[in-house]
Amino acid sequence: MMDNQWLQAYRKEIGEFSKKIGEFQQGKIEKKDYKGCSGAMGSYAQRDPEKHMLRLRLPAGRLTKERLKFLADTVEKYQIRRLKLTTCETVQLHDLPAEQVPDIMGEAISCGILCRGGGGDNPRNVMCSPLSGVQEGEAFDPSPWAEAVTDYLLSVCRDIHMPRKLKIAFSNGVDDSVHSAFRDMGFQAQPDGTFSLRIAGGLGATGHRMGVLVDAAVNPGEVLYYVKAMVDTFCQHGNYENRARARTRFLQDTLGPEGLREAFLKNLETAKAAGGLDVNRTEALADVCGGGRVDHPRAIPQKQPGMYAVKYHPIGGVLPPEKPAQLYAALKDVCNGECRVGPDETLYIINLPAAGAETVLSITEDGANTEFEYSVACIGATVCQQGVRDSQGLLQAAVKAAREAGVPDGALPKICVSGCPSSCAAHQAGAIGFQGGVRLEGKKPQPAFRMFLGGSDALGAARFGEAGAVILEKDIPTLLVELGQAAAAAGQAWTQWSESHREDMEAIVTKYV
Repeated sequence: MMDNQWLQAYRKEIGEFSKKIGEFQQGKIEKKDYKGCSGAMGSYAQRDPEKHMLRLRLPAGRLTKERLKFLADTVEKYQIRRLKLTTCETVQLHDLPAEQVPDIMGEAISCGILCRGGGGDNPRNVMCSPLSGVQEGEAFDPSPWAEAVTDYLLSVCRDIHMPRKLKIAFSNGVDDSVHSAFRDMGFQAQPDGTFSLRIAGGLGATGHRMGVLVDAAVNPGEVLYYVKAMVDTFCQHGNYENRARARTRFLQDTLGPEGLREAFLKNLETAKAAGGLDVNRTEALADVCGGGRVDHPRAIPQKQPGMYAVKYHPIGGVLPPEKPAQLYAALKDVCNGECRVGPDETLYIINLPAAGAETVLSITEDGANTEFEYSVACIGATVCQQGVRDSQGLLQAAVKAAREAGVPDGALPKICVSGCPSSCAAHQAGAIGFQGGVRLEGKKPQPAFRMFLGGSDALGAARFGEAGAVILEKDIPTLLVELGQAAAAAGQAWTQWSESHREDMEAIVTKYV
């Protein structure tokens, strides 16, 4: 938690923002100018400018019991009907009237939710493998260092002016759903107690890059020096003139991978010489031990004996508004119980004894039940002012079609749907990805998505999918069903079938071009 001086300044910023959002509603501020100031506070106007989104920043995706209660109470108090789990491990509140946004910002401080830097040209929510601290086989729990980085970045965010946003992720060495292989900074925990670090990776409309390995053995106590070095390198060499190229990944082009590494390590040396950024934190192992046994595909045994994590994926990451209150009621008396927001829009409820896991499983029966239903979609053009296509509508239609056709589990993979050329759903890293756009039919533009095939975010095997055909939006559910039925007819899961029957797959896709 930030100190009183920082919080006092933050409350003053909320007061100033309250005036700005009021002026925007009165038409005194243009949309573009308003976006520039609102993003820094974690809020944006939606496509309907009378409605607003507020992003609740959750370091390492941690929705603790205190934060969960705040969320439940806020939903009830302000009658919020649309909640979105995001691919940056945050929770977004949608369709808010202007006057509610600064009020909720201020009230969130009490449970350690600080919306500052939730958008705009700022360091964004620091991500972490969602089962860090409880996952069997992890190298170690990186979440204490993810939270230390959050505190540091918030403490300096007013003093730095970066060309664009900065995204940092920590992998626990078992799971890399946080995409440490291609973030602005990606720390991966290793069995020897160190992190490997890749920098200047990223996704986007104007090119995507894997990160450059700059250190194979980062001492966890020195992570803040590395973060400062990255910020300094970005500020020194980032593109302040062209926003389309103002991300760290383009430093690989301007400096070259070796030049980037050299510039970064030089800044690291300077930061270490100045000192003052050592981190004294230890792995936050939960001292819990349960009993009983749960046999359910959504119940994950933890490394703590007798304890479970339950995964819950509301379709499209759209969290039913009644769910926070239901989950809080189930968790309030569970020692060390909490929720984690995962980067694939899945909610993980951890540190549950067997009886608690059974309760949570019953509460979350409305979620995904197949690999395909765990698909990811951004909020889409019906809500987002930047959106081009209705990604949520497409995913809902595709899930419905797959259910009605009886496509078996595994025959279709988890897909990633971004509603515009931005990469909010990381479509380039999906086994099947879709990027919103248009296709000309009889010289008339029609709603469509470009299809990506063959991406992966598997640990140690990350790769980007190949951009291919542009498919009409209305045809995509039928296309997916046909692909799933072909894999099922061959008696294979999607991964096997798509690799061994590539010509068959391409022939099916070609029918829809």
